Amino acid sequence: MRERSQHAQEGMTLIEVLVALVILTVGLLGAAAIQLNALKYTDSSRMTSQASFIAYDIMDRIRANSGADYTVTPPTSGNLSVARDQDLYDFTTNIVNFGGATATGTIGLNQRVYTITITWDDSRAANIANSRRSFILTSRATVDPVATP
Repeated sequence: MRERSQHAQEGMTLIEVLVALVILTVGLLGAAAIQLNALKYTDSSRMTSQASFIAYDIMDRIRANSGADYTVTPPTSGNLSVARDQDLYDFTTNIVNFGGATATGTIGLNQRVYTITITWDDSRAANIANSRRSFILTSRATVDPVATP
């Protein structure tokens, strides 16, 4: 019995080392896949946040210049002497700068309620070609007049 214990195995075999390396490799690949997904979704979230900043910015400008019609076609160049034209030019420029040439923005008005829609390509996060994402802000620009009896 004593002779058998002297020949007992000590240390690890090569197969055990290879199995441990395979398990470690699978774990590291899983962690890398999770990190890549996190980066994709962080980028998509950043784009949505940027779209909301742009929409709220133009809504604040509409409120500040409540007498102007912001539903017209945006000008192709800035005009500092006309606030509405400069606001619309900045709106379209900000959209193109954040979302690229395919990003669009519209301003609609229905019964004193403005609807600002910003649409951009979000195919990176969706893993689908030509996947479009939109941010829509709906807000009343002015207070309803007080009715007197």
